[in-house]
Amino acid sequence: MNAIDLPWHEMRYQHTAAVRSALSEKYAPATANRILSAMRAVLKEAWRLGRMSAEDFQRAADLKNVRGDRLPAGRALTRAELLLLFRSCDQDECRPRGIRDAALLAILYGAGVRRAEAAKLALSDYNEEAETLRVRGKGNKERLAPLASGCGRRLSAWLNIRGQGPGALLCPVNKGGRVTIRHMSGQAIWGIILRRADMAKVERFSPHDARRTFISDLLDAGADLSIAQQLAGHSSPATTARYDRRGETAKRKAASRIEVPGLTI
Repeated sequence: MNAIDLPWHEMRYQHTAAVRSALSEKYAPATANRILSAMRAVLKEAWRLGRMSAEDFQRAADLKNVRGDRLPAGRALTRAELLLLFRSCDQDECRPRGIRDAALLAILYGAGVRRAEAAKLALSDYNEEAETLRVRGKGNKERLAPLASGCGRRLSAWLNIRGQGPGALLCPVNKGGRVTIRHMSGQAIWGIILRRADMAKVERFSPHDARRTFISDLLDAGADLSIAQQLAGHSSPATTARYDRRGETAKRKAASRIEVPGLTI
């Protein structure tokens, strides 16, 4: 039986408790709790529609969240890795492709946008004079993203090749260097990032890791958490805090101060 056919109005505490137990064994706490929240919402709708009594709903929905911690997903890029990535773009045999990839990296890291947001950007979203991007984010929200220093130069170099015609800001470039003015998919952007990591000989990373690096570097540079939250387009500062990877570097530095004795034989 799937979720569509399930008689949700017949769910009782023993059923939802069993679901919670199964979720806690299969998923990370954050994922399990998101599913539990969705299940509570469906049960509440069943009560609103008069298919469940208030008592049955309250008992079935009275579940504690799954507790526990997991290592944060993804990683932050080092300064050396960023330099290698941009150098790889600058030395690409297909110059238009290298310049396009450098502009993409500049947007992902220098504005902290998501790959889906980058894919939807149009030329009209870029204010060259103010060096800002109008970004359409999650939940039909828009934000104005100021660009990091140097990002505008990368975009200007790309626009010299792309041209000033209306349409997608980031476009496909074929092997011959021909630009087609149309939007790329988020999956295409992911593919570009993986290929660029291989060409630069750095550990593979995701487009979202560039966003994590953007947030970590902002905080490391002294930006207030609330400012970093606004720039990232997060609805909660707690979400922004989860992107902070500065603690990992601090822990590595602390651990390196002690030394395990070497072999004496």
